[in-house]
Amino acid sequence: MTWMLLVLAIASEVTATLSLRASEGLRRRRWIPVIVVGYVLAFSLLGAVLALGMPVGVAYGVWAATGVAVTAVLGRVIFKDHFSVVMAIGVALIAVGVVLIELGGAH
Repeated sequence: MTWMLLVLAIASEVTATLSLRASEGLRRRRWIPVIVVGYVLAFSLLGAVLALGMPVGVAYGVWAATGVAVTAVLGRVIFKDHFSVVMAIGVALIAVGVVLIELGGAH
């Protein structure tokens, strides 16, 4: 249950961030509710994850790192943002880091 809430928190944060990009600097106002709800939901779910006992280093580390990686990849797919080989290596290293954080937090 805790990990499912963390996944939902990540998805909410990524949705809000991509919506922020889609809003073109908040000029496209129809995205504002998605942005606000996404960030409020993301932080609320992260708070619930912490309340359920997940260590803050694990929860925040996984949330932030996964959010960065998924946002970068989806930014490329959806908005055709620049995504270099170096960035791809960074995303791979983030994935390794998330696994190591989770393994270290399990002890």
